[in-house]
Amino acid sequence: MKRFLAILVTSAMVLGMLAGCGSQSGSSSSQSTAGTSSASSSGSAKSGGQKIAIVTSPTGVNDGSFNENVYDGILSFIKDNSDSTVTPVQESTGDATACVKVVSDIVADYDTIICDGTEFAGIGTIAKDNPDVNFILVDQPPTDESGNSVSLSNVYSMTFKEQECGFPVGIAAALASKTGKVASIGGIAYPSNVNYQYGFMSGVNYANKHYGTNVECVQLSSYAGTDIKGNAVGGNYIGSFSDADTGKVVANALIDAGCDVLFTFSGGASAGVFTAAKEAKGVYCIGSDVDQYDDGVNGSENVILTSALKIMDKNVEKQLNNIKSGTFKGENAVLGADTDSTGYVSESGRCQLTDDEIKKIDEAFSKVKDGSIVPAASTTNTTPDNYPGL
Repeated sequence: MKRFLAILVTSAMVLGMLAGCGSQSGSSSSQSTAGTSSASSSGSAKSGGQKIAIVTSPTGVNDGSFNENVYDGILSFIKDNSDSTVTPVQESTGDATACVKVVSDIVADYDTIICDGTEFAGIGTIAKDNPDVNFILVDQPPTDESGNSVSLSNVYSMTFKEQECGFPVGIAAALASKTGKVASIGGIAYPSNVNYQYGFMSGVNYANKHYGTNVECVQLSSYAGTDIKGNAVGGNYIGSFSDADTGKVVANALIDAGCDVLFTFSGGASAGVFTAAKEAKGVYCIGSDVDQYDDGVNGSENVILTSALKIMDKNVEKQLNNIKSGTFKGENAVLGADTDSTGYVSESGRCQLTDDEIKKIDEAFSKVKDGSIVPAASTTNTTPDNYPGL
């Protein structure tokens, strides 16, 4: 399906060039930083197609996880709006200053710019100076030149309650573990990653208290995380979202420590975690952001137990449709289970959970949806050992 959508995107671009519109767009295999000038006003209906750029760093739209899910939302929109085009733009260093510069360099060339990741927070000033360009910012609200969060009429930022994604898979890990030891592996201790970690630990503790498990979350001091404010958050962090080799090293260290379930939320670096599990015996991985079951194929077996879901594609597509209809509004939105924006994979054939395990996870997750369980997060004063609903 993804290849089919990409073909549709390419066809739309070719037709656009033949019609003399002069637009320049790309696909997941061709990432550019250029385009022709066109702009639309936020809050008014967009006549004709949108020129969209998706800017990622340090990995591109083929990372099989975070960036790719956002890109899929754009492709889905273009499938129904063939007069719109998309250009993937990749900043490869992950440096926040470089990320903002890339956006500044292309801002005059697009109607809508979608920025993936915490490192793009500093686009606030660019957005303010370009009110006719609409921005969708994923995982971080925009900030001004002083680093303060701001709300702008042409920026829709979506952050997610990743702790609500981590919580059900933490229960899954505890229920599935045979050794009584599980672990989380993040990329960098950004707030979204710490949320995943704390939610996972909250879920393990919930299973221990309510479902009779006795499972430990292993945290190796040599890989412990430090968040963006300099606080020690524990867990296990690779230090990169693209270094698969180090991902494998961290995973092997945790496997050697007795862990048989590894929850990885480290972007492209997760490939190394999956490889370590495939080379070991009796070790499961839990994917993140999207359904990563296909990444777990290991001969006739599969190492993916389930995946934590952060529903970015549908929310991105919704905002692109809002731009088209003229109902787009700037907002710093925090999305969670109450809007079906967080969850986990329980579909038969896409996970390896038993019916009983799914029943128990769903029972607990329904309480997350109604607010009676509030897993610990980086932004709360609670901890995985002490949170509402435990």
